[in-house]
Amino acid sequence: MLLASTLIAAGLAVSALALTVLSASDPLQIAQATPPTQSTPGAETKPAAPAEPATTGQRPSDIAPQPARPDPDAQKAGAQPALPPAPAEKIAPPIREK
Repeated sequence: MLLASTLIAAGLAVSALALTVLSASDPLQIAQATPPTQSTPGAETKPAAPAEPATTGQRPSDIAPQPARPDPDAQKAGAQPALPPAPAEKIAPPIREK
C-alpha cells in the first residue's frame, strides 16, 4: 500500500512539473516530428508522371482461359486440377435449447 501511494505521488509530481514547464514556455512554439519535405533537384524539368501505356482494355485472346477444375472426362484423360481439393465442411450438431 505504501508503494502504491508513493507511485501515485511521484506520478502527480511529474505531471505537475510537466504542466509548469509547458505553461512557462512560449505558447506559439510548435514541435515538428519530421523535417519539411524538400523538392528533388531538377524536379521542374522532369515530367510529373509517366505516360499512360497504350492498352485496349481487352483480354489477350491468343490463350484460352483454363478451368481450375477440369471436367470428369478430362480428368480421366490425365488432366490435373490446378487447385487441390477443398476440405470437407465440418458441421456440428444443432445446439440444444435449455
